[in-house]
Amino acid sequence: MKAFLVTGSFADPRKEQPFSIEMAAEDEASVREKTLSTIGSRHKMKRWQIKIDKVEEIPADKVESHLVKYQIGA
Repeated sequence: MKAFLVTGSFADPRKEQPFSIEMAAEDEASVREKTLSTIGSRHKMKRWQIKIDKVEEIPADKVESHLVKYQIGA
């Protein structure tokens, strides 16, 4: 597995809410799917309300999330 940093925003009723989240997955397509699922579930948003701006792979030593570190085996 690889570590990815996903940045984007979603349309909160009052304003545009930015987010940045670290995820572990096999490829970029899986990360996008997992992000849409996670953000949608946490904030009760539809997929069309979530905008992913950037997905970038990050090295294992730059990962901050303990869960992602465990998942990638770092």
